[in-house]
Amino acid sequence: MDIILIAVLGIAAYLIGSICTAVWIGKAYYGIDIRQHGSGNSGATNTFRVLGKKPGAAVMLIDIFKGWTATSLAGFLVIFNVIEPDNLVIYQLIFGALSVVGHIFPIYERFVGGKGVATLLGMMLAIEPVVALMCIAIFVIVLFTSKYVSLGSMIAALAFPLLLLLPKFHPENPILIIFGFVLFAVVALTHRKNINRLLSGEESKANISLGRKR
Repeated sequence: MDIILIAVLGIAAYLIGSICTAVWIGKAYYGIDIRQHGSGNSGATNTFRVLGKKPGAAVMLIDIFKGWTATSLAGFLVIFNVIEPDNLVIYQLIFGALSVVGHIFPIYERFVGGKGVATLLGMMLAIEPVVALMCIAIFVIVLFTSKYVSLGSMIAALAFPLLLLLPKFHPENPILIIFGFVLFAVVALTHRKNINRLLSGEESKANISLGRKR
């Protein structure tokens, strides 16, 4: 029974992550497949670029919530006495990772999804909310100074395990730090085209303004 519950929740985490927010919003409200426009990516960044701020914000928030929800499923294992509370973080990481995999390879859309950054953020918010909020601040700073969403995403992803190395945030279980570096590697891998464009000076900058449009 315990193994069955873990398997069911793991599958649920992947299916939650597979929810193709950008694709479905694009098709339902704008009659387009977001993957056929802009960068061809089905994530929040491309939604901002192609559809605008409101749908972009909706996609980002829902994708973050996906990661948070899937990761939080691990709490049921403690509630039903399947695992000890000390082992909770391990299953949070497993279920959160499954949601990120679902976002990148969604079963609902022929396994063609986004890069998983927003879903990863939701995962981190469920596990280490304070550190995750600091990573959000780092992302915003990099974004507004460089105008590169991809650069901000990668630096924020790297900041997560690096912050956990500090005495103030160092977790009791070192697996979280190791997992953080692994997830950064995944983010870097999914952004390899962006890295090449950054190095060649061809990466598109985000159109960000704190004031009114002219």
